[in-house]
Amino acid sequence: MSALRIGSLELASPVVLAPMAGITNVAFRTLCRELEMERAGSVSGLYVCEMVTARALVERQPATLHMTTFGPTETPRSLQLYTVDPQTTYDAAKMIVDDNMADHIDMNFGCPVPKVTRKGGGAALPYKRTLFGRIVAAAVKATEGTDIPVTVKFRVGIDEEHHTHLDAGRIAAAEGAAAVALHARTAAQRYSGTADWSQISRLKDYVTDVPVLGNGDIFAAQDAVRMMAETGCDGVVVGRGCLGRPWMFAELSAALSGTPEPVPPTLGEVATIMRRHAELLAAHHGEDKGLRELRKHISWYLRGFPAGPELRVALALVSSLTELDGLLDQLDPTVAFPKDAEGPRGRQGSPGAVALPEGWLDDPEDVLVPAGADLMHSGG
Repeated sequence: MSALRIGSLELASPVVLAPMAGITNVAFRTLCRELEMERAGSVSGLYVCEMVTARALVERQPATLHMTTFGPTETPRSLQLYTVDPQTTYDAAKMIVDDNMADHIDMNFGCPVPKVTRKGGGAALPYKRTLFGRIVAAAVKATEGTDIPVTVKFRVGIDEEHHTHLDAGRIAAAEGAAAVALHARTAAQRYSGTADWSQISRLKDYVTDVPVLGNGDIFAAQDAVRMMAETGCDGVVVGRGCLGRPWMFAELSAALSGTPEPVPPTLGEVATIMRRHAELLAAHHGEDKGLRELRKHISWYLRGFPAGPELRVALALVSSLTELDGLLDQLDPTVAFPKDAEGPRGRQGSPGAVALPEGWLDDPEDVLVPAGADLMHSGG
């Protein structure tokens, strides 16, 4: 396993936790880092904060500022921006620099959610080549003279007739991005079907002056090994594959370094991890909201394990740490990690036509900022 350099950042492992809305908050990142340290002996990759909207950050909206919370020992601190406007991008990146908010800025141009693409944001925006370049350039300009690298994440394109990833990679690198990451699906695919890793290979061949990271369908450590071998990419970005499996980064570190992978946790160990996750969420959000946030993780943690429908329902409605303790005590701690817990997890859905602003595809060189898109934010 070779180290991955992204600008000033030297990572011992070429593994990045993908930002996921409502998931990769400080609680989840802390948990992943703790488990990698416990099981692999070090924290070696990059753990990215959930995406925040540049405009909301500049306006210092309290909810957005709360999302940018980092742990006291968390380093490097990585923050992802959703943005559509060069000036707002500059202002947000300059704020991050001036207020010492992060050590790395990533920008999301991969979100396929209709409410985002309908306004021209997310995965729709790289089609506007010049505007896209100006946005990347604005972030890079704001970080000049610092050690904060700017990276860019995008998809293959809008649909099979409108691929944008090669131009996006070339433009981002030319404007000073320190690395690019490709989710190997189009916006039309959303999260369905299979990621086309051959597009990662194409981007790697096309963009040779900065690291190229691959994203899509890494659901086990050996998937990361295979992606890097097949595509030649410099690193991997892991999203849905770690849902309910925050210990996956220790497995990735071992697999990519050629050392034995840690033994998967028993149900008792998973219960302990769930309890720690709940404790961290309660510390971040308060106990009431923290336990409500935990609920969406329950089915991912218990996938494939024998738990029974009544216990699963009760866990999915849990509202306090005390209640959680009582429910977790009902799980059989000796049950080994099940084979059928592997494979795709998280949202999948089905492909569909991409919602776009009227006339969006008419002129790829149009530089008008999409109206209202800076108010939209969701996962990518």
